[in-house]
Amino acid sequence: MTGLARLVEHALSLPAVAHSRAIIGITGPPGSGKSTLAVHLVAALKEAGVAVAHVPMDGFHLADASLAHFDALDRKGAIDTFDAHGFLSLLRRVRSERGHTIYAPDFERNLEQPLAGAIRVGSSTSLVITEGNYFLAPVPPWPAIRAAMDQVWYCDLPTDTRTERLVARHTQFGKSPDQAADFVAQVDQANAKLVTTWRDGADSFIDLPTLDLSPVGAS
Repeated sequence: MTGLARLVEHALSLPAVAHSRAIIGITGPPGSGKSTLAVHLVAALKEAGVAVAHVPMDGFHLADASLAHFDALDRKGAIDTFDAHGFLSLLRRVRSERGHTIYAPDFERNLEQPLAGAIRVGSSTSLVITEGNYFLAPVPPWPAIRAAMDQVWYCDLPTDTRTERLVARHTQFGKSPDQAADFVAQVDQANAKLVTTWRDGADSFIDLPTLDLSPVGAS
């Protein structure tokens, strides 16, 4: 059984998957592979016949117009640059509203802006995978966000690998190499230090360098 297959088995063991709708949060520092893991996990769950939706927290980035209002454009991605209360409201809707489709925002990397109504959570969806940096933060409303999830899994990745990935990502989406390296050093790493201090609140820890992400059932 691959590492991915074990995660699928673990997800399917959650009582809410069988009886209503479960929410699994994947957290960790910036660049730790949360999105990569979520994409592989969602694909494997779909292959197993699960009605699953992927709803990243990135859709709750505040738009640049809002960030400029309180002079936070240069800190984009910090904990106070998200609509955390809006995210909590969505999780509560996902949990309680089963009779109709729920639409959630996504984040458009090419625009670096949130995109309203881009993700569909159908009425038959039994499992929602979300991912974001701050699920274990101890300041309101994050404890309520944590409580809205059945499980939170924490991704570990060596700092050097994380920073390399972050610089490459920022460069890919428009920053110069120098701008990208400076943003990672000044913003992403500060956020990462916060996130790592809360890691003990997770239900499971995933060492991504050793996790086998081969498709479930692959030989």
